[in-house]
Amino acid sequence: MSIPAPTTGYVLAGCRLWDGTAATTADDQAVWVAPDGRVRAVGDAQHVLDDARADRVPVHDLGGAVVVPGLVNMHVHLSLALPGPMEAAIQGANLAELVLHMAGNGRGALHAGVTSARLVGESRFADMALRKAIRNGFVDGPRIWTAGHALCCTGGHGHGADAQEADGADGFRRATREQLRAGADLIKVCISGGIAGEHEAIDTPQLTDEEMTAVIETAHDWGRKVTAHAGPAPVVERAVALGLDCVEHGYELTTELTATMAARGVSYVPTITVSRCEDFFRANGIPEWMIERALGAGPRHWESLQHAIAAGVEILMGSDMPPHADYDETSATVREMEFMADAGMSPRDVLVSATSAAARWLGAADEIGALAPGAFADLLVLDADPLADVAALRTLHTVVQGGRVVRDDRTLLAGARP
Repeated sequence: MSIPAPTTGYVLAGCRLWDGTAATTADDQAVWVAPDGRVRAVGDAQHVLDDARADRVPVHDLGGAVVVPGLVNMHVHLSLALPGPMEAAIQGANLAELVLHMAGNGRGALHAGVTSARLVGESRFADMALRKAIRNGFVDGPRIWTAGHALCCTGGHGHGADAQEADGADGFRRATREQLRAGADLIKVCISGGIAGEHEAIDTPQLTDEEMTAVIETAHDWGRKVTAHAGPAPVVERAVALGLDCVEHGYELTTELTATMAARGVSYVPTITVSRCEDFFRANGIPEWMIERALGAGPRHWESLQHAIAAGVEILMGSDMPPHADYDETSATVREMEFMADAGMSPRDVLVSATSAAARWLGAADEIGALAPGAFADLLVLDADPLADVAALRTLHTVVQGGRVVRDDRTLLAGARP
């Protein structure tokens, strides 16, 4: 059940805080949440409290806990339909059942600390209905930016799940416009095979230059970015040369390609968990051929991420697995971030990838991804500092979205209303 609309503001004090951009976590901080669910002030606790007390704003002491911005997961499928029982369940659902399924996953993602999500392939435009319901406060879930259907060639990656098939430049131009007509915030196109397509390989090229150009130019004309499901370097090189904005997975990137991506400002969402999540696959009845392909891609996938780190490519966090899925005694989102740190990213760079950098890519830097005056009060409360060790995200116990307390394991914020 949705939490009632907020009626008053409050202050979180007695906390350490990282604002989404700073080099370090600051001590003795406070956040003033305004009645509209946005941050009114943030910074030195004494200064914020002096102003807030003058307005008789309630204060909640966090007792030294750490506050960080809510996470932005940039590769999410709320109706994930991998081969096997997952695919059968989604394909057998009617539209109402599909939306309710996605709403449940959205609520789970929110409670796992993902206050915003970029959806990169859903079916039957159920994502548009869910986005509207969340915005109107009918259901709880992350703020949604969505691509609608992914686009693929006939028989291409995702054709039996969340992708819309097209062929030829005119076909892909029309398919792109159909997503835009439905309200897509971005466009996703599948330009190669992947791990979830039985009759393809990761390095199977699937679009011509003319088809990729049709998608990229049409989307850009409408002011939308384009991201691509992609595996092999030669295909990614072609797409980057044509103006691609972001690469998903990138299972087989090279040092030369990542240098080009960095120079052109092309972002990268590695989804490194998808090639090392055997337990998740087996628990969900994924066929053996896909498990073998995914795990077999793991070593080269890891090298791709390390190449991107070394080249200075902008890396954004995205799990591909359901954001809240159990993984090594934490969530898939947190495990993804731990893997990114293991591959060589600093804790701060990992946190930036999941907050302010993601917000910039979405064109929402003034609203999400950072704790700054005017931004939405989307924040997490932790016991430990993730800028010292990303694994501190495992200590998450409180989630606030737009000033609304949506998770409060310890009732620290009992009665808090913006």
